[in-house]
Amino acid sequence: MKKKPTLSKVKKKLWVIFSEYIRKRDGLRTTGSIDWALCITCGKRYHYKMLQAGHFVAGRHNANLFSERGVHAQCYNCNINLKGNTLEYRRQIIKLYGENADIEIENADKEMKQFTIPELEEMILSYKQKIKELENKNQIQDLAKP
Repeated sequence: MKKKPTLSKVKKKLWVIFSEYIRKRDGLRTTGSIDWALCITCGKRYHYKMLQAGHFVAGRHNANLFSERGVHAQCYNCNINLKGNTLEYRRQIIKLYGENADIEIENADKEMKQFTIPELEEMILSYKQKIKELENKNQIQDLAKP
């Protein structure tokens, strides 16, 4: 008999897929390729596998955990050593999403979110599909290049 997955295991599985999506999304947005992306805070170019999905608001317990507006490709140095490089991250959030976007993301951080396993499993399927869509866009762009 197969054991049911725990909430923690399903959440970890979703994080791996969500993180890949974020890094590839930001690659397409910043370099035109899903393979390479610019760190949102320092602007340095890295292969997407060398980047992390860094949160604008720290913490993995709330509604911002899987927030597409609150998570972006970030290098290890900015995300870990510089503890998010928050001042520059704030500037970039405002530049990307407009005035007060930073405040909205911070306010969402106050919301406690209790995920259910079915909800997380649905999100896994959704982000797998979003990754496929990014990969298709990337292939189309590659074909269009001279």
